[in-house]
Amino acid sequence: MKAAIYTQKNDLDTFLYLSRFVSELEKRGVKSILYEKMANAMEFSNIFETFTNKSDLQEKGVDLFFTFGGDGTIVNSLLYVQDSEIPVVGVNTGRLGFLASFTKEEIFLELDDIIKGNVKISKRSVIEVVSPREGMFFPYALNDVSISRKETTAMITVDSYINDEFLNIFWGDGLIISTPTGSTAYSLSCGGPIIEPNNNNFVITPIAPHNLNVRPLIVNDDVEIRLRIKSRVPEYSISLDSRLFHLETGVEVHIRKAPFEISLIHPNNLSFYETIRQKLLWGNDKRN
Repeated sequence: MKAAIYTQKNDLDTFLYLSRFVSELEKRGVKSILYEKMANAMEFSNIFETFTNKSDLQEKGVDLFFTFGGDGTIVNSLLYVQDSEIPVVGVNTGRLGFLASFTKEEIFLELDDIIKGNVKISKRSVIEVVSPREGMFFPYALNDVSISRKETTAMITVDSYINDEFLNIFWGDGLIISTPTGSTAYSLSCGGPIIEPNNNNFVITPIAPHNLNVRPLIVNDDVEIRLRIKSRVPEYSISLDSRLFHLETGVEVHIRKAPFEISLIHPNNLSFYETIRQKLLWGNDKRN
């Protein structure tokens, strides 16, 4: 068995921890394939095999993809895993961690079960930007695609269509199209609902809408969403998770569900409801 090791951190504590983790994998007969940038920083590139993209993972026969960091690290793992169907194991070394289900110490207790496949696998839908693709080397997002104003304090307007049927003109700072996974991210901070991961939905959440009666909308994810943006400046911004691009005003954006999913590994005893209770402090009241 082979496991890819990925982190965006480059501090000494992380490197010492990963050295211990790799040693534990070796004891179990699992070969580690390190993210090249991380391996170079750790001066391990001459000791371990490395990867930089999906092709490397597939050619080297990687079975598991371990991420060390917060939810942003898991989201970025989509760039490497893509449609390879390699399951992702998120180890939370960050702060909140909705997606990263294992703590730094728990992962060692769960490692044998992970290797044996005695775990829960959660399939997560992915968003695809169908058009335009110019300048987007990877037109997919795990959390959300967001449209926002660029270099202006003025509002933008977003004409929206669902399967070519007119939906609304949104006036405000922008619009978020979110997966159920992304419903606890940017969309939530803008007043969007929390959606269970196994639902087949998109959430359309306005960002600071000028019309106070405009609210987030949940639609089936088998539709194509078309957006036409108008602004006082010649460009607007579009982000796919953490990747930011700029498009000319008037260029339409077409969004749909991607033809593949990403698999996240969780402990068998972990539930989505328990996660939101813990992370959002639900029920944390002196009356309880």
